[in-house]
Amino acid sequence: MAESERETVLDLAAVGIGPFNLSLSALADGVPGLAYAAYDRRPAYDWHPGLMFDWAKLQVGFLADLVSLIRPTSRWSFLNYLVEHDRMYPFYIAERFHIPRREYADYCAWAAARIPGLHFGTSVDAVEWDAGRDLWLLTVREVATGATRVQAARNITLGIGTEPALPAPLKDLAGHPRVLHSGEHLHRIDALAAAGVRDITVIGSGQSGAEVFLDLIRRQKETGWAVSWLTRSWGFAPLDYSKLVLEYTTPAYMRYFHGLDPEVRDRLIASQWQLYKGIDSETIDLIHDELYDHLLDGDRPPVTLLPATALAAAETGGTDGSTLRLTTHHADTGERAVRETSAIVAATGYTARRPDCLSPVDKLIAWDPKGRYDISEGHRVTTAPEVTAGLYVQNAELHTHGAAAPDLGIGAYRGALILNAVTGTDHFPIPRRTAFQTFGPR
Repeated sequence: MAESERETVLDLAAVGIGPFNLSLSALADGVPGLAYAAYDRRPAYDWHPGLMFDWAKLQVGFLADLVSLIRPTSRWSFLNYLVEHDRMYPFYIAERFHIPRREYADYCAWAAARIPGLHFGTSVDAVEWDAGRDLWLLTVREVATGATRVQAARNITLGIGTEPALPAPLKDLAGHPRVLHSGEHLHRIDALAAAGVRDITVIGSGQSGAEVFLDLIRRQKETGWAVSWLTRSWGFAPLDYSKLVLEYTTPAYMRYFHGLDPEVRDRLIASQWQLYKGIDSETIDLIHDELYDHLLDGDRPPVTLLPATALAAAETGGTDGSTLRLTTHHADTGERAVRETSAIVAATGYTARRPDCLSPVDKLIAWDPKGRYDISEGHRVTTAPEVTAGLYVQNAELHTHGAAAPDLGIGAYRGALILNAVTGTDHFPIPRRTAFQTFGPR
């Protein structure tokens, strides 16, 4: 490898440009002398386009933008975005704390197009360890041309996001033209309508499932399809947005959570699902309003909601395989039933993924017994003793930091911790008083 290819050494390289590494990039722009770059294989910034309903709102307040909870005076704040777009006074009059999701997505795209050091259309294909120079070596490829080069970095932050997850009963139907993940909904639902689908089943009762269900029943008059909604949970339950419960998504609880034994952390994550997997109450109200209108119309196709109903098996049926046969299990009665449907939207969430680019250094990374990163309180992945360069993660630490990990409100805080660690200075003041509660013994 030619030495000229390694001339520029980055202090920090970010892999993936989702909301969290975009937040890191916005904060990094204010650090003097920091050699920084971020890479994403996509041609431009885009955030959940398959669920970008015009009416959907962000589930956190607008202060959970890229920078404000750490550096509100930054030019990359949401309020400055409003100023740049001459919308400050309309926003002030609107009194919106929870902004439209499409406005937040546009704000992020605005920042992503302007923040220095961001490289879209650029894939990081491999990460290797240069023991002689104590550096990470990133094989970087331009997607459009295929040209590759090697970029050296003292630290890496992984922000590659998660990937759609299908439950085990649907694994064999992956790729079926009438089985889709909720993340694809707006990209594929028109094709299903054009194909004359007569009934659709939504599986999963988080926010995505609720929004998909609402969209489907709002389309009923035009499409004429029946809609069913199944969840294995006891009910279509709301997110818990009460103030003291929201303190469980603060840095204070995150620090406490990290100090617990791993088995305790896993138990708590399973029990605290309403912190991050429920439905916001406004969406529930909109669904109920639509169902009431359904009664008034009197002539719509049926709508069926089935709580405590788990999907046990799924298979194709009919001579052409267009019918999908679902076997369900009721949690309370133990009864099994068979239902047929023409299409399935699986609102079954996302799962963490291990990036392929880490394969060359896989044995240098400490993994826990379940194959997950071993992560410090400062979001640094534990590596072999001989690896002195930093490897950090964003939104891959649900198991070590709790329900705050995927929350947008923690993005700027986590980015500030990483940048302070990388620079070795307290460039960003870190808030310590973030909750009234004392978690655990004093």
